[in-house]
Amino acid sequence: MRLIRGLTNLKLQAQQPGSPLRNGCVATIGNFDGVHVGHQTIIEQVRGQAARLGLPSVAMVFEPQPREFFQGEEAPPRLTEFRQKLQSLTGRGIDHVLCLRFNERFRQYSGMGFIEDVLIDAMAVRHLVVGDDFRFGCDRAGDFSLLERVGRERGFSVENTRTVTVAGERVSSTRIRQALAEDDLDLARQLLGRAYAIEGRVVYGRQLGREIGAPTANIRLMHRPPLRGVYVVTAQMPDGRCFDGVANIGIRPTVDGRQPSLEVHLFDFAGTLYGQRLRVTFRHPLRDEVRFDSVEALKAQIHQDMQQARAWLAQQR
Repeated sequence: MRLIRGLTNLKLQAQQPGSPLRNGCVATIGNFDGVHVGHQTIIEQVRGQAARLGLPSVAMVFEPQPREFFQGEEAPPRLTEFRQKLQSLTGRGIDHVLCLRFNERFRQYSGMGFIEDVLIDAMAVRHLVVGDDFRFGCDRAGDFSLLERVGRERGFSVENTRTVTVAGERVSSTRIRQALAEDDLDLARQLLGRAYAIEGRVVYGRQLGREIGAPTANIRLMHRPPLRGVYVVTAQMPDGRCFDGVANIGIRPTVDGRQPSLEVHLFDFAGTLYGQRLRVTFRHPLRDEVRFDSVEALKAQIHQDMQQARAWLAQQR
């Protein structure tokens, strides 16, 4: 999988001798937040058509995501950070991910301008897979029917995405966020096709956990997460080793936290993790995040959380 940032780099890549992009591509467009089972079906459609046409597959994504651009801090929390999204798309066999910066200039594209400049001139798209409710261009003026009409005139085809349902309802990133907000990890697992996990790099924190007898790996979060509270987790190391533990995800109100953070205490682990990337899978909710009157009260609760987590893990064996 090759990550391509921006239309200029895409054109340069397509002009390289022997580039698989020289003859066009089969593409899809979306946020792909979570790369859930609905997204996975879209990717299968794209890969199938790409194989039939002998062309590379391309997934177009945006940074920031459009709702983040328009809504700022009021935008919905992300299910996955950009790097994790790329890994998921790679694992599903997409050949190229085209990342376009969503800014004021991009927002002003008309529907026809987007088709001409992005889909035809830059991507040379031969087949496009999008939902029939897909909207694009300034004020969302472009739609599926416009794509179909221009495609017939300019030599590319357009295909609907297949609707995927679980328990009678359409799978969507919004529905997954709601399930996670309600601590329904089982439903989130069904919608995602895997257990919900956050991946990130371990950074230096305030060392408070070490002082109270529960050292934690502090993982940098770039965006507001869809979960908040204390959970039983399993963390996977870069070398593949896994350790069970307990994690707090939120703003740490007892120690005047402001930025969202993920702090993980691993059972039966000794060593340093600074600078390493961990994949933290959320397995069972223990409690909400609350503010305690003192650090001593927080310490007592953390040790109770650890006991409850060990008890739950013992029941799963």
